[in-house]
Amino acid sequence: MNKSTFFIVGKHAVIEALKNTNRKVLRVFLTEESKKTIHRENQKINLLKNIKIFFKTKKELDNYCKNEGILHQGFVAEVEDLEKLDLKDFIKKKKNLTFACLNEITDPRNIGSIIRSAASFNIDGLIFKDRHFPSDSKLMYKTSSGTIEHQNIFTVSNINTTLKYLRENNFWVYGFDSNSNEDFTKIEWKGNIVLLFGSEGYGIKKHTEKYADFIVKIKINEKIESLNVSNSASIVFHYINKHKK
Repeated sequence: MNKSTFFIVGKHAVIEALKNTNRKVLRVFLTEESKKTIHRENQKINLLKNIKIFFKTKKELDNYCKNEGILHQGFVAEVEDLEKLDLKDFIKKKKNLTFACLNEITDPRNIGSIIRSAASFNIDGLIFKDRHFPSDSKLMYKTSSGTIEHQNIFTVSNINTTLKYLRENNFWVYGFDSNSNEDFTKIEWKGNIVLLFGSEGYGIKKHTEKYADFIVKIKINEKIESLNVSNSASIVFHYINKHKK
């Protein structure tokens, strides 16, 4: 059965999708200007083998993202979703894992930024509730700047059940809440861990918070109420990548 397809836009989003051997790219649309860039990349590695290429004007490509208010940079591609990863199978094969679980975070821009930070700082995977993950969002792909092609994404039907399962399989779950008294930099980070972040407006849901073993916070200026969730995730990912044993 054929998979449904969708469009992504942006230089890095399209080029990294072409580099990903697990991603099916059906068609690429370029302007004459972006043709030069893709040609340089194609000389390094044959990106365009068996790919249909179409050349369009900038105005024609504008039609693919005019409602989202994002720039295509002369690059548009029609792609299929990646194969869904199985979390249970994944954890059987690896140790000392670091996952981030995003509890009801729905803004595609925040999600894209978090994916980019996770890939940059060696987070082993991101866990989303399947109906909250915007799998065909042009904005998410553009904001992730192609790093979604290098990040393990796990979509699950129930976050609470997933956290319970991970705890039963030697994972510690750390929830981040600005009301906590525990500075996350005081933790000895080791073993299998899950970093749990709540939604942009309401934080971690109460019925999900009970699946966290510890509640910690990022210590910031007392005059500032909180950080954007994507900024928080980036700080945490960077610190743990540097200090985890």
